[in-house]
Amino acid sequence: MEKEIVENLWNGDSEAQIQAAMKLSRLSNKQKHNLAESGVMVPLVSMLHSQNFEAIEASLCAFLSLSFGSERNKIRIVRYGVLPILLNLLHCESQTVIQLSVAAMLTLSSCKRNKVAIASSGAVQILVELINNSNIETQSQLDTIATLHNLTSCQEIIPLIASSGVIFSLLELIHDSVKSSLLVEKAIGLLENIVSSSESALCEAASIGGAIRILVETIEDGSSLGKEHAVGILLLICQSCREKYRVLILTDGVMPGLLQLTVDGTWRAKSTARELLLLLRDCSSYSSRSTQINHKLIEQIMEEIDTEGEKLTDTTLRLVEEMIAKLNT
Repeated sequence: MEKEIVENLWNGDSEAQIQAAMKLSRLSNKQKHNLAESGVMVPLVSMLHSQNFEAIEASLCAFLSLSFGSERNKIRIVRYGVLPILLNLLHCESQTVIQLSVAAMLTLSSCKRNKVAIASSGAVQILVELINNSNIETQSQLDTIATLHNLTSCQEIIPLIASSGVIFSLLELIHDSVKSSLLVEKAIGLLENIVSSSESALCEAASIGGAIRILVETIEDGSSLGKEHAVGILLLICQSCREKYRVLILTDGVMPGLLQLTVDGTWRAKSTARELLLLLRDCSSYSSRSTQINHKLIEQIMEEIDTEGEKLTDTTLRLVEEMIAKLNT
């Protein structure tokens, strides 16, 4: 079968090439390795230039199959010049082609040796533009975010990503989406990853109008991981300039969600929420959206947190619950 696939990819007509590419996906890992060694990627690259969407899809599936579990093949695919073709295909009118192209970018970006090449290809800007593209499938948005996340693991790429407009795009996506959705969870996870690695990105996130409110809403209504990332970003913002952002954070009504996190958040969210509460505690007066804060009760809670550190007693939990009830009346 390997011989037949190679022959059809190199010398077959369009239909024979499509069938050969589809058969390639069904081969064993060893057989795929042999095909990659034989130079089969050359005709597969040629198929990506086709005007036939079916041929493009078959080729993309073959590349995905060849790259699965093989760092060597991921490197080979990039060396064969696939990146600029993939970036061009991201502007295609076929949703399937876009989805497969983004999936291919995601797979290739998981290889450490490909990251700089991908970033240098102009991919970052195009991926950022895709984040809020309402014409693509949610899965493609998720894969786009995951690709950028992969790239952030390479420190030298962080400045390029931070200056790409990704901060605004991610905040816009979070604002426009259901806060408990997987899309928001992944978007805010990427956002935290970037702002924790780049001071300029953190300053940009903090200065964007409505950003703090978006983070507060995610703390209130996000998934468990979404809340964890949101409170992490707020803590970084507050730490960056406490006097500047403390009142802004409080004014946007963070206390109910923040106190709730100390009760039922993830382990990291509880710890981060307590740390943020300690930074916010000295504000002498502020109002929630509907009622004046009971400062004495806040001080009681904070004294308990100071004393107990990581472990909250039933008394502290009762105070927290009482405080949340007061804030929500």
